[in-house]
Amino acid sequence: MNTMSRPRLLRPGVLVPILLLVVAAAQAAPTIFDAVLGEAGQPTAEVSTEELRHILADKSALVLDARPFREYAMSHIAGAVNVAPKPGVPMSMYVSDVAEIDRLVHQHKDTAIVLYCNGPYCGKSKRLAAELVAGGYSNVRRYQLGIPVWRALGGVTQIEPEGLRSVLANDRTAVVVDVREPQERQASPFPSAQAIPRSAVLEGKDVGEIKRAKDDGRLPMEDHNTRLVVIGGAVPARYVAEALAREAFHNVSYFAGSLEEARAALKP
Repeated sequence: MNTMSRPRLLRPGVLVPILLLVVAAAQAAPTIFDAVLGEAGQPTAEVSTEELRHILADKSALVLDARPFREYAMSHIAGAVNVAPKPGVPMSMYVSDVAEIDRLVHQHKDTAIVLYCNGPYCGKSKRLAAELVAGGYSNVRRYQLGIPVWRALGGVTQIEPEGLRSVLANDRTAVVVDVREPQERQASPFPSAQAIPRSAVLEGKDVGEIKRAKDDGRLPMEDHNTRLVVIGGAVPARYVAEALAREAFHNVSYFAGSLEEARAALKP
């Protein structure tokens, strides 16, 4: 029998493993969501945007926003927490107070912690990471790409009552988007809000109510950096905020509180 008559790649047990390797290699191809800054000489490792997404989804680490509370209140990654600043430190060298973090984690210094701040050139997360390591914390990482890259890759942020109050009082260009249904918008405390009902927002790009809002002027099509604040309940507001981010609006946040809490935020 001529054993050379059959191509070698067709031998049983050979072709399937090769195909599996090809598929695995294709699936493992890195994307921008897998990127990190990659600075040399840092005492703590980085996480990518994709890793941070998983961390937030499964709550496998404490995510700390290393910025001052006012910045945190204006917009932060949903699920992140903020602590008070270290006393006696000038604003130019701002760093969160490790003693506050000690209390937050009940002195469990093996707690998995991920820090972030204002992107690649921001030193706040680096300074806090160094102080945590010096204080005995053993599982500290940084999302050094920070809020700017999070937004650029379609991530939305959450706004707190204090931030909502500040935006409404000071940012005359901001657009408030109300996602409640028409019958729910009676006597709204936000008469100038643009109505984009959640039920009319469809999956996909350039479809449904968002497409109509882009065409009729409800959305700021000539400046995609305009601040958009979405209200109307935590779940529907976040859904619409994420849809808006996929339309290349770079500064989208949602208010997770109720309409009553939003109304209370308007009070001085």
